[in-house]
Amino acid sequence: MKALAVASGIVFWTLVIGVTTLIFLSGPEPAEVVQIDAAPAAPPAAAAPGGIVPPPGFSVTAPRLPAAPRPPGPPMAPPGQGANTMPMAPAAPPVTVPPAPAFPGQSGALEDEESSVADAPTSDMATSEARASAASLASLVPGIDQSTDDPLAEAPVAAVVEESPYGPLPKVAADGSRPAEVYARPSDYGAVQGGPPRVAVLLNGLGVPGASDGDIIKGLPPPVSIAFGAYGRGLQERVTEARTAGHEVFLAIPLEPNNYPTKDPGPHALLTTLPPKDNIKRLQWAMSRYSGYIGVTNYMGAKFQADLGSIAPVFEELKRRGLLYLSDGSTDAAVTDRVATALQLDYDVADVQLDDGRMDRQLAKLEAAAKENGAAIGVAKAAPGTVKRIADWAGSLEGKGLVLVPVSAAVRNRQQS
Repeated sequence: MKALAVASGIVFWTLVIGVTTLIFLSGPEPAEVVQIDAAPAAPPAAAAPGGIVPPPGFSVTAPRLPAAPRPPGPPMAPPGQGANTMPMAPAAPPVTVPPAPAFPGQSGALEDEESSVADAPTSDMATSEARASAASLASLVPGIDQSTDDPLAEAPVAAVVEESPYGPLPKVAADGSRPAEVYARPSDYGAVQGGPPRVAVLLNGLGVPGASDGDIIKGLPPPVSIAFGAYGRGLQERVTEARTAGHEVFLAIPLEPNNYPTKDPGPHALLTTLPPKDNIKRLQWAMSRYSGYIGVTNYMGAKFQADLGSIAPVFEELKRRGLLYLSDGSTDAAVTDRVATALQLDYDVADVQLDDGRMDRQLAKLEAAAKENGAAIGVAKAAPGTVKRIADWAGSLEGKGLVLVPVSAAVRNRQQS
């Protein structure tokens, strides 16, 4: 029994000493074995000795000793390269380029300059457009349109003329130029929005039966547009004189009124009782009487303009020849509006009949319409008192914040708004 107790004691103490020895020799503490990297996860690494592949974000390292950092050496070979592979060359140290000194007159370094140059195309373009727009608006002042002081080009212009059995007719040029543009009075107010409200005046009643042949338009401001009919002698000379004075010109075509023939627009009037081909012949006769007009307006015509079958062929012919049409506002425009829209004809309707009652009241209506809509067109018959009143009124527009423009500019402005 004594021998058995001694043997058991020897076995016990042998186990205690063995376990202690194993603990002592088991290596560093766990905290020194597993390191949690703060940097983002690197690409998968080769398996560590023992076949253990660490999970993403972890790495197995040897215990760190409190020694000085190891000097940099060649980078480790990437996965797949071993001892027999040519080692990679050491990475070259980064090259730092000092900022270039600013040239005289420059306030920033080169990188700042490059940044500003890179941004320049967009910002400069926007700035240029803004400045151009501001400059354009700054030039649009109230008063009388001074876009040009030159006489209008002498008519006819060969590129927009077609010879016919009746005489020269307007046409669209080979390059697309239209009489409505070639013969118009230049104006900065037609293509630009904003600025003072526009007022335009068409003076008609010339070149029609019973009209005065005198120099009745003398003294009118150049932006006032003039309409001549197709009757009378020396019409081309009168049109040339008007254009030399700066006035753009319309052709007034005679159209059938409601009370025809009691009220007769003349022997070449377009009538609802005629077939379209005969009305086109009459229209071409009227258009051949002179050159230099930008468009057509009606002389009478309440019945004709309300008849769809009559007015539509006429508008088609005007569209084909590059002209615009201005209804004088004295008749219902429901049909002409619809036909012109369908044909995409340059078209407008006058807002105020200036000699329909007291002219001061009618001019005030024109001013109010311009302020409300941006542009307004008035029409009046040529007479000495009317011409003088319009000239005096035009001189007052600057103080009212309005500008007198040609009819063509008012039409373009209203089409764009």
